[in-house]
Parts: sequence; C-alpha cells; structure tokens
Amino acid sequence: MAVTASMVKDLRERTGAGMMDCKKALTETDGDMDKAIEYLREKGLAKAAKKAGRIASEGLVKLAFTADGKSAAAVEVNSETDFVAKNEEFVTFVEDLAQLSLDGDFADLEAFMAADLKGEGTVQDVLNAKIAKIGENMNVRRFTKLSEPGVVYVGYVHGAGKIGVIVGLKTTASAEEVNTVGRDVAMQVASMSPKFVDETGVDPAWLEEEKKIATQQLLNEGKPEKMLEKIIPGKMKAILKEVCLVDQKFVKNSDQTVAQYVAETAKAIGKEVQIVSMLRYEVGEGLEKKEENFAEEVAKQMGM
Repeated sequence: MAVTASMVKDLRERTGAGMMDCKKALTETDGDMDKAIEYLREKGLAKAAKKAGRIASEGLVKLAFTADGKSAAAVEVNSETDFVAKNEEFVTFVEDLAQLSLDGDFADLEAFMAADLKGEGTVQDVLNAKIAKIGENMNVRRFTKLSEPGVVYVGYVHGAGKIGVIVGLKTTASAEEVNTVGRDVAMQVASMSPKFVDETGVDPAWLEEEKKIATQQLLNEGKPEKMLEKIIPGKMKAILKEVCLVDQKFVKNSDQTVAQYVAETAKAIGKEVQIVSMLRYEVGEGLEKKEENFAEEVAKQMGM
C-alpha cells in the first residue's frame, strides 16, 4: 500500500513521533495505522513522542568553520531546561550536528534529520535516543550552511551558546588576517541585532511599513500633514542607521561606524574587506517560554 503524506501527518498527530519515523513505520507496516503505532512503541519512539508536547525553548547554538574560513555552518538545538543545555552529552551532540551541517549539503531540515550521524543512525534516531535517555523533549530547530566564492566567514558565540553569529566578509585576505575584524563585527551583530547588512538589502515591504508607522507617529504628535514630506525622509534615514549593520555606531568605539572600522582595518592589512552577509541565531527566539511555578512543580513530584 502506498504511503501518502496525509497518512504520515495523521500518524504524527496521533503519536507525536518524527515525520521520518512515521513514514518508516507506515512503510514497514504496509500502511496499517494501528500496526504503525505499535511499531513506533516497540522502537522506543513512543517515549520520545510522549515528551514531544513539552515546550523546548532553552538549548544551544553551535557554529562550525572550515580551516580556511570559506564555509561555515550554524545549528540550533532546543531543550526544555538550561540544565540539560549544559549537559556534556547534549553539548557534544549539538557540536556534531554543526559539523554535519558543514560537511554535508542538505536541502532542508527533513533531509538533515534523515542524514547519518557518525554511524549511530539518522539524526532523528540519535535525537530520539537522547530524549529517552536524558528525559527531556529536545528539538533540532534549524541549521544553515554558508559558502560563497570569495567570501571568508568568521563567527562569535555569546553566553556559552545562547547567541551564535556568522559574518561573511568578501576579501582576498586569509581567515587569519580578518579574524579580529570579523569577530568584532560578529560581536556587534550579537549585541545590536541589526536587521540588514546595508541599505541595499533592506526589505521594501518592511521599509514601507516603517514609513507608515513613522507617519502616524508624527500625525499623533500634531505635526501638520503638509510638513510630512519634508520630515519623513530624515526620520527614515535615522531608522535605517539603527537597523543596518554597516551604519550602526561601532560598539567598541562609538566615534566611528561599523563601516568605518572595517575600512580602517582593511587599510591596515592592505586588502579590501566588505561585509556581505550575516547570520544571527538566538536560542529560543520566537518560541513560547515555559512558565514554571516552583511550588507546583515540587508538589507534583511529591504526588501532592
């Protein structure tokens, strides 16, 4: 019997198991839903599935780079608690995934989860085993590999893996030559969280929305409508300076912009350096945070 996407979706909703595991279970049981559920339980995936409803908003971000800096990768893996995020086995797991992302070429997360991890099974298999062993829900949330001709990548990890940043520098210089400037710029991205590298990369839809907000704010302040055409351009320019990386005030020296700092460094090493890309992962951003009541948790564990 052919396994359809709707069957996989149904089994996943009923068990909470991973997509690839559900597909495999249905294939092995010739599409029999009940047998597929039993198959997942027998494989020990039911225990992992039981924990799948828990919110995993803690975790780690890890980065990986080739020796020449011409390729880089970032991975975020979530856990329920910060305690598990510091577990040595969990840390090693995330590091292995970052290296897998760097070494491979995966079209999407599904392909990544189906990849072999150091001969221990697929990433999904290893993840399920970790969940069963550690006793917390965990989730491989996202990964990215960066590799562009003529670009050298440098990174920075903040807060023991809470924020990971990769900056792409277009240059003929070596990774060693641009390591300091790259790290400084990555630290800037980590602390100031710019939305765009420069004005050429600004999303027109975002810009239009910001313009509408700025216009309404000025009207609320009592500014005459006929004056807005003169005021808005200056206000938008100020907003862009805040959200574009190269125009931000450099955190290590507020007397210069990031662009000026990079130009100064490029002149010192005698080779052109241009920031062309950036990636910023922050653990749990956009995820619902788990609210804990300590008294309730203790009472629950004591069976009260």
